[in-house]
Amino acid sequence: MRVFAGMIASPAVSPLLARALKDKLTNWAGNLEYSTDRLYSANSLEQVRSYVTKQSKLKVLGSRHCFNSIADSTNNFLSLKSMDSIVALDPEARTVTVSAGMTYGQLCPLLHSKGFALHNLASLPHISIAGACSTATHGSGEKNGNLATAVSGLEIFTAAGEVVKLSRQQDGEAFRGAVVGLGALGVITKVTLDIQPTFVMRQYVYENLPLAEMKDHFDTIEASAYSVSLFTDWRNERISEVWIKSREGEGQAFDAAPEFFGAKRATKNLHPIAELSAENCTEQMGVPGPWFERLPHFRMGFTPSAGKELQSEYFVPRQHALEAILAVERLRDQVSPHLLISEIRAIAADDLWLSPCYEQPCVTIHFTWKQEWPAVRKLLPVIEKELAPFHARPHWGKLFTMSPDALRSSYKKLPDFIQLSKKYDPQGKFRNEFLSTNIFSS
Repeated sequence: MRVFAGMIASPAVSPLLARALKDKLTNWAGNLEYSTDRLYSANSLEQVRSYVTKQSKLKVLGSRHCFNSIADSTNNFLSLKSMDSIVALDPEARTVTVSAGMTYGQLCPLLHSKGFALHNLASLPHISIAGACSTATHGSGEKNGNLATAVSGLEIFTAAGEVVKLSRQQDGEAFRGAVVGLGALGVITKVTLDIQPTFVMRQYVYENLPLAEMKDHFDTIEASAYSVSLFTDWRNERISEVWIKSREGEGQAFDAAPEFFGAKRATKNLHPIAELSAENCTEQMGVPGPWFERLPHFRMGFTPSAGKELQSEYFVPRQHALEAILAVERLRDQVSPHLLISEIRAIAADDLWLSPCYEQPCVTIHFTWKQEWPAVRKLLPVIEKELAPFHARPHWGKLFTMSPDALRSSYKKLPDFIQLSKKYDPQGKFRNEFLSTNIFSS
C-alpha cells in the first residue's frame, strides 16, 4: 500500500491493511475500482481530527457497498472501520449512540440482547450505519421510513477539525439537512439512533403472484404486513416471489393462508434469485425469530444477493407507483436478458432534505443486474425516460445516468443543502467528482 512519506511518521493515522501494490481497491461487488489506494485508518477521535486538518482533500470509505463513485477519491481515503463500538445506550430516551464504523450486523445482536430493536433494516446487514443513513438506504414497509429516519443525533468533524453535534430535538433544519449528507459535510464519527422494545417476526414467501392481481390489489398487498417485497424478472406477467415479514403482537400478525391473491405459499426457503441457494437468506416458512434475523433478506456472514452484480434503483411517488411499475414491465424484453432480479418496496415519507422520500411516500423499483455494464449503461437511460413522467429519483449509491440538472431539480431543498455544506466545508475538502457534478455544479 502506498503511503505519503510525511504520514508514515505521523502517529495520527496508520495504514489500514498492508496491501500489495498490484491489488486494487474496489467496492463490494467489484464493479468499481477506486481512484486511489491511499487508505488510512483512524482509531480515535484525536486521530480523525489530526487527519482531517492535515489533508486538503479526502473521503471517508465505509463498507464499500455503493455501486457508483459517490464515495470515490483521487486523493485520500479514511476508514473508521475500527471505531465500531456502542458509545451509549439510553433506555429511558430509547436511543443508542454508536461509533461511525459500526455495521448493522454488529449492532443488532447487541441491541437485541439488551431488549431493544431498530424500526427497520435494509436487505443486508453488512453495511455501515453511518454510510447507509448518509445515502438514504432503506428497507421496506409502507409505514416505515428509510434507515436515516431513525437518526436522532450526529457528531461530525468539519473541514476545520471542529466537532459539530446536531440533534433532531435542538437543531431543526440543520439536522434535517445533515442526516442524508452524502459525505459532503464532514466526517461522521457518531450516530444516535431511535430504538424500541425488541420484537419477534415471521417471514413467509409466496410464489407466482399474477401481475393482474398485483395491479388490482397493489395497495392491499403493500399493507398486508410490516414489510413486503415483490420480486420479479418481468417475465410471464407475474411477480415471481412475494416476501412478507410479519411482526408479532399489536394486531399486526399476518394470516399466512395457503394462497395470497393467487400466489402459492412456498414449501421451502427460497432465494430471490430462483437459481441460487437459500442458504444465504434469512429464515422463512413462518419460523419465529428476532427482528434482526427476519427484516434483512440475507444473513450476516454470508454473501448477500448474488455478490457479482450491478444495482440500480428508482424512487417514484407512491401515487404513481402502479403506473411506473407497468411502464418498466413494458420494457421486459429489453430488461430481462441482463437482469438477475428486480425488487419493489414501499417506504414512508420523511423530512430529510436529500432523502428521495422527502415529503412524499415512495415505492422503489430496484434492479439487480448481471455484471454486464455496457448493456446496462445503454438500458438505464431507457428506463429513466420511461420513469421521468413520474418524477423518479435514483438511489444515491447505485448506478444511474440521469443528468445532473434533472437530479438537482428534483430536490427543492438542494440550495439549502449547498449552503449548509459550505458552512461546514467552505473549501470543498470532502467533495469529489460525483458530488461536484451532481450537487455543486451550477
